[in-house]
Amino acid sequence: MKVSVVIPAHNEAEVIAATTTSVAHALADAGRDYEVIVVDDASTDGTGRIVDGLAARDPRIRCIRSHYENGFGYAVRAGLDVFTGDAVAIMMGDGSDAPADLLRYFDLLDEGYDCAFGSRFKRGGRVEDYPRLKLAINRFANLVILVLFRHGYDDTTNAFKAYRRRVIENLQPLVSNHFNLTVEMPLKAIIRGHSYAVVPISWTNRTAGTSKLGLREMGSRYLYIVLLVFLEHNLTRGDYRRPNYHDPRPGPHLHGARERLGRRFGRQHRAHQRR
Repeated sequence: MKVSVVIPAHNEAEVIAATTTSVAHALADAGRDYEVIVVDDASTDGTGRIVDGLAARDPRIRCIRSHYENGFGYAVRAGLDVFTGDAVAIMMGDGSDAPADLLRYFDLLDEGYDCAFGSRFKRGGRVEDYPRLKLAINRFANLVILVLFRHGYDDTTNAFKAYRRRVIENLQPLVSNHFNLTVEMPLKAIIRGHSYAVVPISWTNRTAGTSKLGLREMGSRYLYIVLLVFLEHNLTRGDYRRPNYHDPRPGPHLHGARERLGRRFGRQHRAHQRR
């Protein structure tokens, strides 16, 4: 299975080289057929030039300029328009996501899941230097989403996730232009009937550069997307669900952990799947 990694980057010159090379080296060492796509989101600090230099030495790395307006969601969507893999993961350009967790995601997709999600807050997960205010807002937002969708997943807002190509195709049209895309994609995947597994992951705060997530401006956008998907889930009678979807019972189904995966990863995880 060829895998793609999409990394949106806006003014990440200080960290983008380290982020990109660590991802590429991890995939190469694991023997993966891969591509790493860095999407230059209207950067003014030379981010694109740095990635172009990396691409000149490694043809499996490439930099594209977003063909949409400026915005995190736009940048991710630009990468999703051009990726060539059988599966794709979205990672942050600031180096906060661990390449080792990326390999876990693709192992889960190899096992047959449609989506691989991570949780920084379940047993075995780890967060380092998370700003307290953002952490409090994060936990509240994820609690609200958990109550609304009853999907048993406590880190929906995290951008770092992986999907098979067929899932990306089924999620269209994506409407989020900014960080609310991180909520739209997994929630749509879940309510449209795609299988997913959740594993604990680690997250480390950036060591350079500045965060692009503005909490004040994002609140209403997150709320809009959550309500939009909630209404689809409850009012459209499954019009947008994947082909051959069948669910004899209402609501998401919680299945036990696969012991084989648990032994491989050295810690327990839960698998959620709509039949």
